[in-house]
Amino acid sequence: MAQAQQDDAEKEIERYRAMISDPMSNPGFLAVDRGEVLWAAKRGKKDVTLETCDLGEGPGKLDGAYAKLPRYFQDADRVMDIEQRLLWCMEKIQDLDTADVRRRRFGGPDYTSDMQDLVAFIANKSSGMKYQPQESHPKEKEMLAAGEALFFRRAGVMDFSCATCHGDDGKRIRLQALPNFSKAGKDAQDTMGGWPTYRVSQSQLRTMQHRLWDCYRQMRMPAPEYASDGITALTAYMVKMAAGGEITVPSIKR
Repeated sequence: MAQAQQDDAEKEIERYRAMISDPMSNPGFLAVDRGEVLWAAKRGKKDVTLETCDLGEGPGKLDGAYAKLPRYFQDADRVMDIEQRLLWCMEKIQDLDTADVRRRRFGGPDYTSDMQDLVAFIANKSSGMKYQPQESHPKEKEMLAAGEALFFRRAGVMDFSCATCHGDDGKRIRLQALPNFSKAGKDAQDTMGGWPTYRVSQSQLRTMQHRLWDCYRQMRMPAPEYASDGITALTAYMVKMAAGGEITVPSIKR
């Protein structure tokens, strides 16, 4: 496709996104609403809500919490992303069997995902704020180093790494521009600032866990375990590259 045709196509895509970016038009806000209900729902053997879950800013405090994740949690002695932390809170606070939550980790045509809805609700509480990567604790530094190593590590039958697609400026797959995550700045900020996002092509709100899972699938690599430390490490690295970027979620993407 000629450059002029590509530019015209991208303009039309952006025009479409602008038409449905308003909260009243973006279906991603339905997930936000469902997540708010789940946050306050009594569940598990203890029949309590998640409202005492500490996401880093104190029990039940949501404003700005997403902007500082992943981060180290002393009670778990681990660095966690949002989905790891929510699973921990479900199991420790609610005494909830999370088998079904994990099974429905990514929503499908005939079922919703508790986790996607909760992430949408919590992330939306950081909208308008800026990413603040956490790297003061030794385990946070260790996780960041692991994430950077994973980003550049080539593997699999295609001998791909994350950097194969996201390591240079100006790359694209068909009409899709590929952000450069090998350096800090606008590409990483604009991309990370829009996750979680409503995917028009999938009719679903998607989290960063899903985005990275799908990247590994496309690279023909083994599927990463849900809520694994490897995905958290990659997320920590990308958040570091996106430091200072504004969060506007849920966004809407193709």
